[in-house]
Amino acid sequence: MASQPFEQDNSKPRMADFRLKATTFAATLKAGVRKADAVAREFWQKAPDMRDRLDYQTYLLAGFALLTSFLLGIGDLATRGSIAERLDEDMQASLRQVLPNGGYDNDPLRDTLTVASDSAETGQAQTLVHVARKNGVVAAVAYKTIAPDGYAGPIAIILGVDGKGEILGVRVIAHSETPGLGDKIELGKSNWILSFDGKSRENTSEARFKVKKDGGEFDQFAGATITPRKVVKAVWSALGFYEKHRAEWFTAADK
Repeated sequence: MASQPFEQDNSKPRMADFRLKATTFAATLKAGVRKADAVAREFWQKAPDMRDRLDYQTYLLAGFALLTSFLLGIGDLATRGSIAERLDEDMQASLRQVLPNGGYDNDPLRDTLTVASDSAETGQAQTLVHVARKNGVVAAVAYKTIAPDGYAGPIAIILGVDGKGEILGVRVIAHSETPGLGDKIELGKSNWILSFDGKSRENTSEARFKVKKDGGEFDQFAGATITPRKVVKAVWSALGFYEKHRAEWFTAADK
């Protein structure tokens, strides 16, 4: 299968920008709380005769609770849109990594199908399938799968598959694996994840779709066999999910 060009992952600058904005907002919020505390202390010092009154203490507590709720509400409103925007940008970047440039002319981020699934297939009760079209015809799909039992916890993966059932790309989008060992599942740490390209259930048997230690074709990492083993297993299961719904996706998505 001829290799396809993929767009460079530019998610790090976007995340840095988001962190900068979040840090700036947090500093502003903290300054607001300090100012409110200073005002309250000044009022406390000027009203010594009211300190022991029960109703005063109740009102003071309620005032602080109201102020805190107000500040939290402002914070939520200020960051809600930014967070949603950053999540969309991160998913868009991931889709570009598993769907080749020029292979579609629609927006797979918005063009989606929700398909019932289970833990044995994608680790989710429902799987959001992103549809890539070229001239109105479905060319490929991409969706997330989860390996629930990585060495240090769940491993979230996204893969793109073409109409022939062949993998266009696989990327790990979230994990907690050991730095320097299990984190080699990241493309930025090694090219291991590229070994899935072109694989399908038709050209690779289940016996071969395993790490070499288990008799398969995929390399394991020195000192970290569990992580690649679980990723390989999750991708195989995700391909089974594809085969189960293949006709449904390509027919329904073309309507």
